[in-house]
Amino acid sequence: MHPTLKRLIGTGAAVAACAAALLGPGAGSAGAAERAHCDRAERDMWSEGPGTDVIGHHCSVPDQDHRWYRIDVDSLVQTYYRTEYLDGGVARKKTVHDETVRCLGHIAEKDTVHWFGCVPG
Repeated sequence: MHPTLKRLIGTGAAVAACAAALLGPGAGSAGAAERAHCDRAERDMWSEGPGTDVIGHHCSVPDQDHRWYRIDVDSLVQTYYRTEYLDGGVARKKTVHDETVRCLGHIAEKDTVHWFGCVPG
């Protein structure tokens, strides 16, 4: 997928997620009673802020569908890019521990979970 198209799709999900969050504190947290957990995850950090997708590994996902998911991550690797494009190169990587991320949904495939619509923390 073309990097620009990928960023546009991610931006659209972020706008939808942020719009729902602005409706009120109860609107986004009503369905987040159960938390998910990932041992390790990666998130792209762009010059304008964090990406809206988080790729988790070895995750436990709640059985019920929720409006929002709170994901507790043991180790979150943040890759900082020099520009808004993948071909701009990596500036640095940073690992943070015991981080909580809030996301709108997920797509699970074996031991990897693609969390999308993740709002900036």
